[in-house]
Amino acid sequence: MRNLSKLVLGTVQFGLQYGINSAGRPSIEQVSDILNNAKTGGILILDTSSAYGNAEEVLGYVKAGEFFKIVSKYSECDKSVAETFGNSLKFFSTEHLYGYLLHHFEAYRENKSIWNDFVQLQQEGKVDRIGFSLYEPWELDLILKDGIPFSLIQVPYNIFDRQFEPYFKQLKEMGVEIHVRSTFLQGLFFKDRETLPEKLQPLKKYLIQLDEYAASKGISVGDLALNYNLHNPYIDGVLIGVDNKEQLLQNFASVKDIEINPDIKVEELELLKPVNW
Repeated sequence: MRNLSKLVLGTVQFGLQYGINSAGRPSIEQVSDILNNAKTGGILILDTSSAYGNAEEVLGYVKAGEFFKIVSKYSECDKSVAETFGNSLKFFSTEHLYGYLLHHFEAYRENKSIWNDFVQLQQEGKVDRIGFSLYEPWELDLILKDGIPFSLIQVPYNIFDRQFEPYFKQLKEMGVEIHVRSTFLQGLFFKDRETLPEKLQPLKKYLIQLDEYAASKGISVGDLALNYNLHNPYIDGVLIGVDNKEQLLQNFASVKDIEINPDIKVEELELLKPVNW
């Protein structure tokens, strides 16, 4: 199915305990099994970062770079962009990555010349696409205002959180490849509606709307969330994170040729950011 190739496998779980419903970090053998199934299923791109614990090292150990395009990220640290990027290349035993993103926007705000380091890597032929991993629309406003020539962007996007949607058409016209994360809102969509933490109680009514819409279509909430992002024509890559092979295969099975357009408008936008949970 065509949309399977839009799936991007996130790898933070390979290096860190992550997510509200995480079952724990997979073993090296499990990672290898996951990646073999990902390759067979049609996934082309892996997403990682120097900030994801030892995820890059794990991916290098199982020779992931031989079968997938790699998008990694520079996380602000005491090492330069070039040095951190060079370490990533060593892990993957390669001289080239598909994409490299600035992981934390604050680093750009504090020192805009850091972008020159990314441009340098691209000019040297070491990376195809460069850009940013963003969290807030105002961050995108700033880099657009600054005229930064980025070609890859990763932003949160899901049925509840559509704050970046107004920019999609413009970005595509600029030739920017758009990857979205938080398709399942870090697992919130699967939480028991009756046992939500007190802070998340305001979202309960929207989760119930989600349940009702999915039921009306005869699909699961997971199917609904994944296909909502996959069927967006402006989105090039939809990140999914898995703890095991079974979760990956479930994601594959969820990809459907179905028209969906749930109209759920969340007013408590601050609760769409897991950092506020």
